[in-house]
Amino acid sequence: MAGNRTPAAPGPQQGPPQGGGPHALIRLLQEFTLEANRYVDAAGGRKDMHRTDLNALAVIMRHTANGVAVTPGLLRKELNLSSPATTALIDRLDSSGHVVRERDSPDRRQVHLRMTPKAFEEGGAIFAPLSRRMGSAMAGFSPGELETVTRFMAAMVEATVTAREESSGAAESPIPPD
Repeated sequence: MAGNRTPAAPGPQQGPPQGGGPHALIRLLQEFTLEANRYVDAAGGRKDMHRTDLNALAVIMRHTANGVAVTPGLLRKELNLSSPATTALIDRLDSSGHVVRERDSPDRRQVHLRMTPKAFEEGGAIFAPLSRRMGSAMAGFSPGELETVTRFMAAMVEATVTAREESSGAAESPIPPD
């Protein structure tokens, strides 16, 4: 959607621009978020997958890679969905062949979610063009520059999570895990 793209912000600034407004980096992060959402909507739409479906698969993949069993409750909390919306999401992913429900052997009531090979294949197909383009863009930066940007992005993610928790009151009253 190159036609919807806003022009890149001018070079780095030390503070807010004259007249107020966010720092150029903040505007670029906002633009990146918008463009990433547009990419997911367009690419996922070609596979009949909604952004929430792809977000759910990303959550399952991240937690599984860290050795954490993913339950419907964890998915609900991570995606900030109601219980009925979470059930509908899991039903949709199960019906499409992207996720299977497995019962935990010690506690048969506990359901774990696992991605299928189809989910990995389609996820790879959806995100391969973006990954190639990002890899090409990153090739123009030195390892030191990439380290700085990596630290910056990690700090921005942490700041965003903290702001979300503060604005939702989650910091004061966490939701107990399932």
